[in-house]
Amino acid sequence: MKQLPNADIYPKQGWHIETIVQELKQIRQKWRDEHSPLAKNAGHYFPSHEVLQHVVKTIAHVLFPLRLGPAHLNTETEDYYVGLKLDTALNSLFSQVKLELAYQHQAKNDLLDDDYHLELIAKQLVYDFAKTLPAIRSLLDLDILAAFNGDPAAHTVDEVLICYPGIKAILYHRIAHQLYLKDLYLIARIIAELAHSETGIDIHPGAQIESGFFIDHGTGVVIGETAVIGKNVRLYQAVTLGAKSFPKNADGSLQKGLPRHPTLEDDVVIYAGATVLGSITVGKGSTIGSNVWLTHAVPPNSYIAQSSH
Repeated sequence: MKQLPNADIYPKQGWHIETIVQELKQIRQKWRDEHSPLAKNAGHYFPSHEVLQHVVKTIAHVLFPLRLGPAHLNTETEDYYVGLKLDTALNSLFSQVKLELAYQHQAKNDLLDDDYHLELIAKQLVYDFAKTLPAIRSLLDLDILAAFNGDPAAHTVDEVLICYPGIKAILYHRIAHQLYLKDLYLIARIIAELAHSETGIDIHPGAQIESGFFIDHGTGVVIGETAVIGKNVRLYQAVTLGAKSFPKNADGSLQKGLPRHPTLEDDVVIYAGATVLGSITVGKGSTIGSNVWLTHAVPPNSYIAQSSH
């Protein structure tokens, strides 16, 4: 049996919580003064993971009500359900968009930060996003078919939608990407990270992905911000579409927004564990074998594999 500790070493007056609270306050204040002046304002001033998780799950139910929605739903009631849930999701998204807009404008010391103007802009952005939902659903239908047709283990398209992590990841991505295109970068990134935590698949919301995209298995896949992916592309687990280098400004800071990730043309297949780096193009119909390290462009209809020597 382990020897019991000496009770005399423990504080007699509890945990000294007040002291710890004050020390944490000082550290927080130092950080805010140096890095986050907006945090001096009272209250929660940026979008919420919790609210956005509810928004994206509700939109998923709206897009696929009978398969992802509640068990009691049927074809007679699904339109009512879709309308009700869509209204709920868009109102919640509107509140989050207002938070991000306020955050952006204050960070830029922009004068356009009063509630009236923010509400007008936020309403327009949410309305424009809502109009993209039919197109998102159409793209997802093609993604689901690509997964079903590309995986001999898939018995039905319903199984693919309900069970495949790659489909959940691309569903979240297609929502996040539309918000990213509307300069709602923080909201889009939060939604992307929700997908990452739930599936193990990390897709930056800026990545441009055409229809018929299939991630088989999926765990460990990483797709960078400036990646461009054509139609009917298939990736397997642990594939990385990353950057080879990070150019710097004269002051040593990283340059932002430069193309630095691969372009995959239509019908490309990349097998498990392959790493493709840099702003290079993998030509149409090419296949990249497992565990390949690729940093140069590949012409169409190529086959790249590890050397057997």
